[in-house]
Amino acid sequence: MRRLSVVVVLFAASPLVAGPKPETGTIQFTADDAKAGVPERFRLKPHAFDYTLTHKYDLTHSGVAVYALTFPSPVTTKHESNNTVHAEFFVPKNAKKRPAAVVLDILDGTQLVGRAEALWLAQHDIPALVVHMAYYGPRRVGSKERLLSTDVEKSVANITQTVLDCRRAFAWLALRPEADADKLAILGTSLGSLVGGVVAGAEPRVTAACLLLGGGGLVDSFAEHPMAGPVLAGLAVVGMTKTKLKALIDPVDPLTYADRLKGKRLLLIAASRDDVVPPAAMKRLWEGTGKPPLVWVDETHIGAALHMFQMMRAVVKHLDQ
Repeated sequence: MRRLSVVVVLFAASPLVAGPKPETGTIQFTADDAKAGVPERFRLKPHAFDYTLTHKYDLTHSGVAVYALTFPSPVTTKHESNNTVHAEFFVPKNAKKRPAAVVLDILDGTQLVGRAEALWLAQHDIPALVVHMAYYGPRRVGSKERLLSTDVEKSVANITQTVLDCRRAFAWLALRPEADADKLAILGTSLGSLVGGVVAGAEPRVTAACLLLGGGGLVDSFAEHPMAGPVLAGLAVVGMTKTKLKALIDPVDPLTYADRLKGKRLLLIAASRDDVVPPAAMKRLWEGTGKPPLVWVDETHIGAALHMFQMMRAVVKHLDQ
C-alpha cells in the first residue's frame, strides 16, 4: 500500500487556486443505438442534456487542473440526489486532442483509487473523467441506498443506471477540445472494472478498455469459490437457484457482451491470488473476448495496490497506442 499512498499524498498536498466562472452548456446525444447494435437495456434515444463544469483547483506541482462536472442522469429514481451525476475532470496542462478516459472507482466509493488513477493519466497527458457511480458520494445524500445490496434486482437496476450515466459522460467527453473523440477509453478497477466492462460493451464511443482486478462469468466464477457453498445453499432455501441468479445478473456481467468487447482494444490486469474476485473470472473474460493482453501480478486483491505503478504504466502505454 505504500506506493499508492505516495500518489495520494501528491494529490492532497498540491495547492488550491480559485477558479473562473462555471461553464454551462447543452450536449446533443445523437447516437443511433439500434444501428450500432447497443444492447436494448442500455439504449438511449437522441436527446439533449445540460451540464455544468466548475474549476475546482490546480495541482500546480503535477501540471493538472481539476474540474467538477455535473449533469442529470438519464434515469430518474425516487432519491433526488442520485438523479444528478457527479464527476471530476483531470486535465493535463495544454492538453489538446489526446486519448481520454472515463475512470470508475472501487467498491468503497471514496474515489481515492479513481482520483489517483485519473491524476496519473493526466500527468501523462491523458485527460481523465472520474464518474461517481449510482448512490456514491454526493449521489447518496439523504438516502441509505447503495449501488450493491442483497436486493439483486435493485442492484442490477443501479448498475444499469451507472452504465447509462457513463454513456452521457462519454457524449460529453467526446466534444471536449482536450479529448480525441476517436480514442476514448474506460478504466475500471475491481467493482469499477466489472461495471466498466459493461460500459465498454454498451457504448459505441469507447474504443479501448483497461479492466483491472475484475472479470466475467461472475455467478459461475464466484460459485467455484471454496466459501460459496453455504451461500448458494442459503439462497436455494429461499428459491434463488444458481440458474435464477445467473438470469438476473447476466445482463450486467461483462462476459455477456464478450462479442462486442472483441471489437475494442482491451487490456486486462489481474491478481493471481485474488481473494475477492476469483482469478477464474478474469480467465473467463480473457477467453471470451478473444484472449487480449492480460497481465498477472502475484498478489491478493488488496495487495495488488503494491503494483499500482506497474499497472498504471501498462494502462498509459495501452491508451497511448
